Amino acid sequence: MAEMKPLVLDVDGTFLKTDLLFESFWAGLGRDPLATLRATVLHFHQRARLKAELAAIAGLRTDLMPVNPAVAKLALNSQAKGREVVLASASDHGLVAQLAADYGLSETVFASDGKVNLCGAAKAEALVGAFGEAGFDYAGNGTVDLPVWERAENALVVGRVPAATGLVARGKNVVALPGGWSLRSLFKALRPHQWVKNVLLILPMIAAHRFDLATLLPVLLGIVAFSAAASSIYIVNDLLDLEADRLHPTKCHRPFASGAVPISVGMIAGAVLAALALGIGAGLNPAFLGVVVLYMVTSLAYSLRLKRMRWVDIATLAGLYTIRVVAGAAAGQVAVSVYMLIFIFPVFVALGCVKRLTELTLATNDDRLPGRGYGRPDRPDLLNVAGLGVFGALLMFFFYSISDQGRALYPDTWLMWVALIPMGWWLIRMVALGWLGKQDYDPIVFALRDKLGLGILMITLSLMFWAAGLWAQWFGG
Repeated sequence: MAEMKPLVLDVDGTFLKTDLLFESFWAGLGRDPLATLRATVLHFHQRARLKAELAAIAGLRTDLMPVNPAVAKLALNSQAKGREVVLASASDHGLVAQLAADYGLSETVFASDGKVNLCGAAKAEALVGAFGEAGFDYAGNGTVDLPVWERAENALVVGRVPAATGLVARGKNVVALPGGWSLRSLFKALRPHQWVKNVLLILPMIAAHRFDLATLLPVLLGIVAFSAAASSIYIVNDLLDLEADRLHPTKCHRPFASGAVPISVGMIAGAVLAALALGIGAGLNPAFLGVVVLYMVTSLAYSLRLKRMRWVDIATLAGLYTIRVVAGAAAGQVAVSVYMLIFIFPVFVALGCVKRLTELTLATNDDRLPGRGYGRPDRPDLLNVAGLGVFGALLMFFFYSISDQGRALYPDTWLMWVALIPMGWWLIRMVALGWLGKQDYDPIVFALRDKLGLGILMITLSLMFWAAGLWAQWFGG
């Protein structure tokens, strides 16, 4: 009976909302970057061998992979009717067999074996050899599947495949299934809400009392460059963290972890954004370009290794925030005070601890966070380091107020001392909210949305402007 012919499913982009080759590459980068890059370079033109090598390095958990719900439902209904459901993929045989076992599909699988890359015509020949001409139905999602659809009885097309429209004209029964991705999901992957952190680039021009357009415009361009650079690194970070995100209660919904956006699309978007950031950097000045490169390299090192190292990750986070301030000085060509850098670094150390405290407070058990070096028992130590950061920041601010540069820019020193009160209130409140788990996962983003916190910061800034004599200068008196 025709309905009992096996249902053959492609894997990448069809049964799965992801691609096992790209999954293997990024998981391999996270586990053993050198071996992964070596295998990629050596076997780039030998796809079957490359897939086998990367699969061996990566050690993927196929049970965590996002599936296409429509295709999974079709497979389940077909099995319930006694029909064999077979996976046929150009991905590595070991991974495809593992995936079939995870979902209780047929033990018979067709896949690349390290020598033959089973795609297109090669896959069609293998399936016809096993089931006969038109002896199966086939579900695929791309132009590469055309040779297989041509020789199947029924063609199941997942997503938009314009080249598949010709199948109907040739008498083939075509069934459309939902699939694909959206620009909205890709935009979400860029984490635009994180761009607000780049307002840190404005700090040097405020501290130096440079409020002219000649300074502001390049700083705004610098913010665009850093937003592009940050988004490119966020994409890299998400691709490296696919497994950890899928194990997380909320991060599992991120576009790449959930399969809402293909990994290949993310790789292209990341490359375009990185090129945009470097292009703007080169257009501004060499110093700013150097800071952008430093930020991207440090961020990449953080994503690859440093974020898994206790305390090193917090120091790196603080450094990345501090680099933004340096970038603002370079973009606007404003001299940045050493005191300012010494002041803001412990502030960001404290906020880095707040980020981890929030995550640990919201954790459901004492295990270490996936992809991190901390567990809930580390909360007291993080609180202590955050306290030291708060104390160090306030102490440096006091020393700045009595320095020659501080006295020159802020003649009414006593008002700077008064500003320490709301500043200390803001910092201690941030730490307390992190300890209680009442923040978002990123303290900077939270701070820029927190109305009470913004009010406290405005009071601090107003006192500093008063100490500088700016209110009198702007409004007279």
